[in-house]
Amino acid sequence: MVHEVDPHNSGGGQAARSGRNETRNEQRDRHWNELLQELRVMQTGTQITAGFLLTLPFQRRFEELDQKGVLLYLALVVVAAVATALMLMPVAVHRQLFGLQVKDKLVATGHRVVAIVLVLIALLLTGTTALIFYMVLGSVQAAVAGAVGACVFLLALYLAPRIIRARL
Repeated sequence: MVHEVDPHNSGGGQAARSGRNETRNEQRDRHWNELLQELRVMQTGTQITAGFLLTLPFQRRFEELDQKGVLLYLALVVVAAVATALMLMPVAVHRQLFGLQVKDKLVATGHRVVAIVLVLIALLLTGTTALIFYMVLGSVQAAVAGAVGACVFLLALYLAPRIIRARL
């Protein structure tokens, strides 16, 4: 079955270049489904990390943490909670707006939320790595581990996609 692509579609040129032959509604649905898949991937790792953090206060070594370590821990718990809440937001908004023919706005909002969540996940994992190094080795090693983690996430989540895009 051949579908006519909407010429007013801002992504119409991209659809033509990609070889896709879909209606605007099919494109909206595909974008929404791709967004949900990305959220599913991010949610699993974030939930595992959050679960790990929530078990720490029940460990004996947690009592050895000084005030800086406790503040880092609490900040990470907040980041994990906010990231989790934001990952759920597009689904909650979709439930509220279902049937109102606003999928373009929903996908655009979801795109922005995913960008924010990626930053929060990078902070969460970098901070969790630093916290573990802080508990095991000390503050200097924690700072080094945190800096290395931040560089890795900067490369993986920001620079690499831009380099790949520039080469396309």
